Amino acid sequence: MSDYSPPVRDLKFVLEHICDLNEIVSYPAFEHVDPELAFGALDEAARFFSEVVAPTNRDGDTIGSIRNDDGTVTAPPSFKKAYGQYVAAGWGAVKGPMEYGGHGFPGSVGLAILEMMTSANMAFSLCPMLSSSAILAIDAHGSDEMKATYLEKLVSGEWTGTMVLTEPEAGSDVGALRAKATPNEDGSWAIDGTKIFITWGDHDMVDNIVHLVLARTPEAPPGTKGISLFVVPKLIPDSSGAPADTNGVSCVSIEHKLGIHGSPTCVMAFEDSTGWMIGEENQGMRAMFTMMNDARLHVGLEGMGVAERSYQQALEYSTTRTQGRAVGAPKTEVSPIIEHPDVRRMLMTMKAYIEGTRALLFDIAGAIDREHHAPDEATRLAGQERAALLTPVGKAFGTDLGVELTSIGVQIHGGPGYIEETGSAQFFRDARIAPIYEGTNGIQAIDLVMRKLPMRGGDVVDDFLAEIAAIEPELRSADLGAIAERLETGRGALAEASAYLASCDNPNDALAGATPYLRMFGLLACSYYLARQALVATASAADDDWMAAKLATARFYATQLLPQAGGLLPSVMAGADQLFEIDLTAVSA
Repeated sequence: MSDYSPPVRDLKFVLEHICDLNEIVSYPAFEHVDPELAFGALDEAARFFSEVVAPTNRDGDTIGSIRNDDGTVTAPPSFKKAYGQYVAAGWGAVKGPMEYGGHGFPGSVGLAILEMMTSANMAFSLCPMLSSSAILAIDAHGSDEMKATYLEKLVSGEWTGTMVLTEPEAGSDVGALRAKATPNEDGSWAIDGTKIFITWGDHDMVDNIVHLVLARTPEAPPGTKGISLFVVPKLIPDSSGAPADTNGVSCVSIEHKLGIHGSPTCVMAFEDSTGWMIGEENQGMRAMFTMMNDARLHVGLEGMGVAERSYQQALEYSTTRTQGRAVGAPKTEVSPIIEHPDVRRMLMTMKAYIEGTRALLFDIAGAIDREHHAPDEATRLAGQERAALLTPVGKAFGTDLGVELTSIGVQIHGGPGYIEETGSAQFFRDARIAPIYEGTNGIQAIDLVMRKLPMRGGDVVDDFLAEIAAIEPELRSADLGAIAERLETGRGALAEASAYLASCDNPNDALAGATPYLRMFGLLACSYYLARQALVATASAADDDWMAAKLATARFYATQLLPQAGGLLPSVMAGADQLFEIDLTAVSA
């Protein structure tokens, strides 16, 4: 497995030109931050995650986390050491609230740090990622006493958090969950039930684990309207805040998985465990979605982050692996495979998708910063709409690409890519979970079509398309007419698809077109972001190879990848009849 070199220049470029970090740090909430300080933090983070965390990636895959006979879970020793250094360096606190020991940086800067951690070791990164989401939920919905008890330790990373939703019969249908919460006389609740697929549900890297658990109170209405959220610590803090009494929370087993072996995926038993309600009774889904929306952005980042690591390894391999003679090479030479057009095509496909998806995800992060911190209401509303529209696209498109691009990474290696020792296969296996969890990608597509497309009568999508149209004349003026032409064609196809889905009388017809529609949306959005970057790059491309590469990448994407969007239009508009035309079970033999 090759070393990891964080793409710091691209992260800074996207923060500056896609997020507009200069505007974000002008908000009162970030008056203690400036771009120079933020970029300095990224430089140091790059060193830390490449030198401290990235070397643990192989251990996570080969050693994994192990459940012991007493029900505890032991992480790989290198994980525990690296996590201790992570806490000591304060990386978990970068975007945490300052009143609880955080540094109060914008979430977009925090996302850049999370990308580096994810690329360095996805399995490791899942633990701090979920803690970050737990912090948001408690900070937004918890009582002052709850915040005082848990937030400082979660922000520092001394304790970690989990998201405890899924049950054997309640996966995507969260409303079917059966875990029970019974009131105690002291105002706490007794929690009983079994939860599955709990990421980092138990481990030995910290002194305490704070579980955020969905359960039903007595007489709660059925479905999602009857769900409440509870904080259930593994060890109940004493009056001084130190972990003390055990709490009826145990790991029954850990799953044997395709990938992310270092991250223990636990079956958790809650047996008369003590919990405290977060927010109001029967309002648990509202509080949980604070976590889930944050986590969906982060999961989209996982797809892109693992693809980045796979790309770096494939690129390095392609320069050292010799095979065949490239066109024009001397007859006595064997050429590095990077000289062959098909390998170049695969590498450019990886590079273009990664850079486009990175910009998409960071635009979402910037929108969230505006939603929560902009001083004027109009900017906050625009940020909220932008984040709502693009989050399902970022999660689904980013994670679908994570699987596709890590597969290409294996392909570039050829036979050795299929051999575990090269490490390329691990990226492919690790990436495969991301389209499944935090809401399957099919659910993200349904969310986009059924909830986000109708926002403001369809005007939110129309505004995004108008934004794309507005840069097309600039592209033509900058001698980037080929990009403008492809954008215009793709934009027209997405507009037609949007109008069709909005007019469907039969909901099944809209649902049948949802997944290809999301793919169209992602394809167009990423080309738009690359086009914006190309406009910036034109000023210095003649004297800067890195900027010249930005131009070339945007042209490659627009001419070779974006045209797929138009090809998906018939699939979006095909309706549902063909999906139900035959009885698949009757003809399966």
